[in-house]
Amino acid sequence: MFLRRITVTFPPLRRFFSSNSNHDPTSAIIAELNKEMESVFGEPPTNSNSSSMNNLSMGEEPRIFSPEISKGEQGLTHISSTGDAQMVDVSAKETNKRVAIAGCKVILGKKAFDLVSANQIAKGDVLSVAKIAGISGAKQTSILIPLCHNISLTHVRVDLTLNAKDFSVEIEGEAASTGKTGVEMEAMTAVTIAGLTVYDMCKAASKDIQITDVRLESKTGGKSGDWFNL
Repeated sequence: MFLRRITVTFPPLRRFFSSNSNHDPTSAIIAELNKEMESVFGEPPTNSNSSSMNNLSMGEEPRIFSPEISKGEQGLTHISSTGDAQMVDVSAKETNKRVAIAGCKVILGKKAFDLVSANQIAKGDVLSVAKIAGISGAKQTSILIPLCHNISLTHVRVDLTLNAKDFSVEIEGEAASTGKTGVEMEAMTAVTIAGLTVYDMCKAASKDIQITDVRLESKTGGKSGDWFNL
């Protein structure tokens, strides 16, 4: 493989004279040399870019931020203007009733499903224990999810239903609060913890259990309005 050699020839520098005795001929020569360099290599980076790069400490990589979101779009509220994680300040929000419903499914398989249906799982009553676990989990959401607010729940409901068609347990959870922030995470945490409890109590009977379809079904209240998963 041969490399092609490129030779760049600069035109001879011109000498500048001025009738003004205060004029420095050296400055004119430097300015002319800069023009010649720019004609070959292009213009230098702007001062704003160079100054921002100079402000970076040795070994520190520059942060890259996504374009600003217009006022009409919904951005990520847990990201600060500097790109850091933050807990949202809800002080200015109005206090109103907020309700969220979530769901999930635990696919047991026929063997484990039959044992749960007959209440013959060695660890005990699967559906009752999972129900209590889901309610308890909703109340621990702010501990489990770092940036969630520690809110006062006024109601938590967790229902578990056996579905013989696909040998599953269908779980629905509801959380309610009168406050300044939503309860979607509390409802989703409730069904997730309930699903994990079903798995834990049935894992000795089967290793093929799957927890699927964790989702928000609906939410009401709050600035963003009502939402339903149709």
